[in-house]
Amino acid sequence: MAQPSRRHVLGLGIGAVSASCLRGAVASEMPAEMHGISAFGDLKYPADFHHFDYINVDAPKGGTFSLIPSVRAYNQSYFTFSSLNAYILKGEGAQGMDMTFAPLMARANDEPDAMYGVAAKSVRISPDKLTYTFMIRQEARFHDGSRLTAHDVAFSLNSLKEKGHPLIIVQLRDFVKAEALDDATVAVTFAPGRARDVPLYVAGLPIFSKAYYATRPFEESSLDTPLGSGPYKVGRFEVNRYIEYERVKDWWGADLPVCRGSYNFDAVRYEYYRDRDVAFEGFTGKSYLFREELTARIWATRYDFPAIKDGRVKREQLPDDTPSGAQGWFINLRRDKFRDARVREALIYAFDFEWTNKTIMYGAYARTQSPFQNSDMMVSGPPSPEELALLEPFRGQVPDEVFGMPFVPPVSDGSGQDRSLLRKAGELLNEAGYVIKDRKRVLPNGEPFTIEFLNDEQSIQPHHGPYLKNLATLGIDATFRLVDAVQYRARLEDFDFDMTIERFSMSATPGDNMRAFFSSHAAKTKGSYNLAGISSPVIDALIDKIIGAQTRAELTTACRAFDRVFRAGRYWVPQWYANFHRVAYWDQFSHPEKPPKYAQGVGAPENWWFDAAKAAKLEQAK
Repeated sequence: MAQPSRRHVLGLGIGAVSASCLRGAVASEMPAEMHGISAFGDLKYPADFHHFDYINVDAPKGGTFSLIPSVRAYNQSYFTFSSLNAYILKGEGAQGMDMTFAPLMARANDEPDAMYGVAAKSVRISPDKLTYTFMIRQEARFHDGSRLTAHDVAFSLNSLKEKGHPLIIVQLRDFVKAEALDDATVAVTFAPGRARDVPLYVAGLPIFSKAYYATRPFEESSLDTPLGSGPYKVGRFEVNRYIEYERVKDWWGADLPVCRGSYNFDAVRYEYYRDRDVAFEGFTGKSYLFREELTARIWATRYDFPAIKDGRVKREQLPDDTPSGAQGWFINLRRDKFRDARVREALIYAFDFEWTNKTIMYGAYARTQSPFQNSDMMVSGPPSPEELALLEPFRGQVPDEVFGMPFVPPVSDGSGQDRSLLRKAGELLNEAGYVIKDRKRVLPNGEPFTIEFLNDEQSIQPHHGPYLKNLATLGIDATFRLVDAVQYRARLEDFDFDMTIERFSMSATPGDNMRAFFSSHAAKTKGSYNLAGISSPVIDALIDKIIGAQTRAELTTACRAFDRVFRAGRYWVPQWYANFHRVAYWDQFSHPEKPPKYAQGVGAPENWWFDAAKAAKLEQAK
């Protein structure tokens, strides 16, 4: 499904309208009804397609799938939840709530940016591409049996624009309004010059019940179960510990082409742990059944427990062909001490990735260089003529390196304290006026240079140790601050930190979501993902070029130009990435042979299924 799922916010970036739809708009006064939309005119699946190619359409229904959170979106946390409203700023939203709502349309994960109808059976697009009129399926129903209508769609979209999470509001900037023309027809209006991907972002948002919220405030955190219309509904839960979702056995959308073979488990359960090491022990004891392993140390050293040795637990590395995105320590430029790019570059030189990867992460990773890592949108070498055409108007506003080779993080000697790199870092700090006094690095105003690294994960603390040691060598008083998940999210929303780790990834077709991560507007928006506080007219202009690209070639060129300018800004200390997913699970599941190329994640639990034969063997092996 294409609703804002666990992977939706960090991996969106889809487009606007299919070429066949445009041809229909020109051919008659009334645009043709289309079954799908895409960015640059390519739809793989015809109107009468039966199911997505990567799905096992014969997957049986049944069984339970349990896991711990491995990604988060909007107000969600890895470690706790306190609300069943996962689309606002307040509270800590429960993982999995996306499964309880139907969107207008759903993603096809074997295409870069195509969507096909769920609650909407079809869509008409006006010749000026500013009005999308969705036709709602007669059979669409909420879980109480009431009909899902265009009025619910209009209410949902307008409410999210006005009262939703700040990240949603940012991405709905070019969405003007939604109006129900009748029970089955909703017209969605966009602003002139709208971003290319806003219509598809809108089509993937959850649909709420207008009647349900007639007596409840939409923007309030609540543990009341909202009325949904998706393949699952909320079952049992205990705040901060677990939440279960029950499959809706007579779900109206089960036989739609976009849903056949998906949502197969009778129950999906999320378990919450305050500590990842404790969570691992829970997995070995079968307290939950599926784990995506995010810690290389644990993958390399702790998967030797009895259930692994006797085959009851399986391990796999599943390929990830999507852009790997950006992971690193983001530096808060809102604080004066980080305003000078030379200071930020010194922080990059102080981190010894090679030693950290070899010693702490068992050589499992490669160094991240770009927010478009693992894609053809990432630059290498000098700019092409097409890139130069975009960049030349900004000459004098950006560093000269933008017009030459892109910045690449330095490679250390792997000793943990590469003297040449630390010497370079010291020189940069001295040039910026951050000199040594009484063996301590001080700011130009004479105050000590201190850095607090903020995080809510105990497992990441070892990765900070050698970095903090190198910073101390430079005279910087650097500390690691571990806080609970609620305090961590609150401080990030208020941008109350020096440096913190974040990972985000772009889809194969970046678009309006770039604003949420990099725009000047987002830098001032509470709760946005622009953690570094990037506020650059050049960055803003290049985001507009990305959004306005009319072909995939233009999009790639604009992204590469952006990549050069972003890297030149030294906004982060790049960390690491892997182009695969490490998963382990108790051997009672099956899954498609390979995740589709553009899937965000491994397709679990959406496309996996309970395997009764394996489960019987697992039971016998006790």
